[in-house]
Amino acid sequence: MPCADKESTLARQWEMMRLIPPRPPGRTAGDLRAALAEAGHAVTKRTVERDLADLSGIFPLRCNAVSKPYGWHWEAGARLDIPGMDLTEAFSLGLLEEVLRSLVPDSFTQGLEQRFRLAREKLAHLPGNPKARWSELVRYQPPGPAFLPPTVVPGILREVQDGLLQGRRLRASYRAAGKDEAREVELHPLALLQQGVRSYLIAAALGRDKPLAYALHRFEWVEAMPEQAKRPAGFTLDRFLQRGGGQFAEGGAIVLKARVSEELARLLEETPLSGDQRIAKGKNGCSLVATVFDSWQLRFWILSQGAAITVTQPASLRKEIVERIEEMREGYRSGLR
Repeated sequence: MPCADKESTLARQWEMMRLIPPRPPGRTAGDLRAALAEAGHAVTKRTVERDLADLSGIFPLRCNAVSKPYGWHWEAGARLDIPGMDLTEAFSLGLLEEVLRSLVPDSFTQGLEQRFRLAREKLAHLPGNPKARWSELVRYQPPGPAFLPPTVVPGILREVQDGLLQGRRLRASYRAAGKDEAREVELHPLALLQQGVRSYLIAAALGRDKPLAYALHRFEWVEAMPEQAKRPAGFTLDRFLQRGGGQFAEGGAIVLKARVSEELARLLEETPLSGDQRIAKGKNGCSLVATVFDSWQLRFWILSQGAAITVTQPASLRKEIVERIEEMREGYRSGLR
């Protein structure tokens, strides 16, 4: 028998033993055939019956022959702990590994390495299984430039997680965005947030009630303290995100009004900026009205659209965008001199 056929047979029989219940009335050969087919092993009922007969001579499997159809089960108290994973789990973990590799630092995935390895081996050993080919047909591609995740100092994630789980205050050295030097801070840890390739600790600084997002890659060191952390009254991660905390929205919500191109209008109709978004088509393009969070991410998005959007309100945001565009224009002009 070719090696590939042997591996396929072994994988099928291993999977079937995981499907056999621990007690009567058990599962019939027909039930097991259907379950195997669902897992990607297309075999006949007769093949399943032969497998059961062969395996029952080695393992404590019993046939419940009290009445037809006969069901198969493990002998009382003798069910084996069959390690491994089914094909669906292997594919799901394979796809998850691809997504996580592009989104999070390696420190987040270290605990899953063994499961990822098992998933790869499972798919590699079943080349003839049509479901195993699914991994060749699906890919995840993040939108925009493929940024690499920032480097998090080893040990920091574990210390942050321990502080969160145990409800202990954290002492740390943190370098804020745009700063050259770090400063020592004491934090009440509240939650962890993954945003694109960056990971953030949501925490309230000692003596302050307002939670902020601290990028894990900007911590130089972190240690959990014996003192108990305090949670601001009414804090929940969902409420924090609903109020724009995940978008670094210092200014709260605003009503954005703008003129947009027809192409951008079509995109925004497919993926709206907000639940109350309104787009009206006119002679000179389209008008956009939407309630959004006033954040640097909003400004980043507006500038990334180029001539496809012109902000009209709020006046302060329009003025800021105009100033940024003038700075960009001057930068391009000076670069050509």
